[in-house]
Amino acid sequence: MAGLTVPAEALKDIQHEYMQQATALWNLALEKPDQIKASDRRFDAPEWGSSPANAFMASMYLLNARTLQRLADQLQGDTKARQRVRFAVQQWADAAAPSNFLAFNPEALKKAVETKGESLQQGLQHLLNDLRQGHMSQTDERVFEVGKNVATTAGTVVFENAFFQLIEYAPLTPKVHEVPFLFVPPCINKYYILDLQPDNSVVRYLLSQGHRVFMISWVNPDDSLAKATWDDYVEQGVMKAIDVTREISGAEKANMLGFCVGGTMLACALATLAAQGKKPAASLTLLTSFLDFSDTGIMDVFVDEAMVRMREMTMGPQSPQGGGMMKGTDLAATFSFLRPNDLVWNYVVGNYLKGEMPPAFDLLYWNSDSTNLPGPFYTWYLRNTYLENKLRQPGAVEVCGVPLDLRRLDMPTFIYGSREDHIVPWGGAYASTQIVQGPKTFVLGASGHIAGVINPPEKKKRSHWTSGSLARGLPATAKEWMDTAQENPGSWWPVWAEWLGKQAGDMVPAPKQAGSKRHPPIEAAPGRYVLRKA
Repeated sequence: MAGLTVPAEALKDIQHEYMQQATALWNLALEKPDQIKASDRRFDAPEWGSSPANAFMASMYLLNARTLQRLADQLQGDTKARQRVRFAVQQWADAAAPSNFLAFNPEALKKAVETKGESLQQGLQHLLNDLRQGHMSQTDERVFEVGKNVATTAGTVVFENAFFQLIEYAPLTPKVHEVPFLFVPPCINKYYILDLQPDNSVVRYLLSQGHRVFMISWVNPDDSLAKATWDDYVEQGVMKAIDVTREISGAEKANMLGFCVGGTMLACALATLAAQGKKPAASLTLLTSFLDFSDTGIMDVFVDEAMVRMREMTMGPQSPQGGGMMKGTDLAATFSFLRPNDLVWNYVVGNYLKGEMPPAFDLLYWNSDSTNLPGPFYTWYLRNTYLENKLRQPGAVEVCGVPLDLRRLDMPTFIYGSREDHIVPWGGAYASTQIVQGPKTFVLGASGHIAGVINPPEKKKRSHWTSGSLARGLPATAKEWMDTAQENPGSWWPVWAEWLGKQAGDMVPAPKQAGSKRHPPIEAAPGRYVLRKA
């Protein structure tokens, strides 16, 4: 902070414009108060505009927030310090909105009067319930139950160890592609984001396309895995799942997909196996995944040497206990505050000030079903990816005792990014095209990290971008790719399905039962592991 400055000329301009706008707003309040309108969806309700005092308060707040953000944007000095100031200013501005306080929120006050205080009583009850469950309710969680109305695609657990269960799904077609398909979801969340409900399930979509589908369901770790490492998850998780999938299907290779950190783990596993002379992947799909951590967006604000070192000393291999646990609720809170108005203050106002129950939404139910992470795994990941970005450097780090070289990934690769992704900025997802060496396709979808991915064609929502530059090879930067890209209406799934069909081989009769003699059925999907709460 000591090295940050605002240029004198910029400061003068900001102060001058602030005084002009504040004066204009004050004069409008005196002369034509009914014309004041706060242009922000937090203040869209009629109660804000029907009272000149409320409209003035909201408008003045927006002016102050904009001015503070402009000052933060004009800071000169250390890049990371500037990012942190901008982030802190935005967090403070969002938290200070008058809509977040009962005394200043005319909607909440009106409802309290109309309900004779019942809304306040209900809001207090919601607050107490959220304190008991350890997280803010973003949806009516009573509506959903895993295995009942989310994660309902029929399947069987055919393998389990301390790290994961492997689900084999029941085919939906009389014939299936001879090359099986393996999903590697992120262990930071539960797998059923890929199998929410029948009309938005990626799993069911693939089954309907004639694929034989397997899914890793990561365990929600407890203290028994407090010392588990990145290598443990790669070797005993991803590699083991690949082996079991190939053994059950009888196929030499499998098509594989990694989502978010699951993509990073899968890439590490396949590169390590390639170094050992093994190439079990017929193709690779990376959904909103990092291999190159040069552009991590807002996440970069949280990571520096001091932060990583603190985590290593408290829960990493160097901690007094030799490990520990990164609580899922802490991770979930961090991600929520990346979009505070949508994922925090919106629910403070609705749940607590108005006493309303948020609507039932399967995606937000999944979002609240958090998972823990073993400290050694978590700290290895922080240091070698976000902090030091070593995975992109051949031989800079070892995985399972083998120097990692992601250039060994020479299979056909489909890479997807989401345009408004705040967790994996799409430029960071695109950077993987410059690392993998085989034939590669890049597609950009609309919306964010999750909503962009979970976009079934039947909904006819959003759009996606493709580029005709494939014949010439993908350009070096995301901007160059975008310059040649064309926007197409609807989901990106059909583009991926067409590509995947070319990697999946001939059609063969669908198996009559799950598993094999060596790996008999254990229990019906979704299995026990996904039901374990953080």
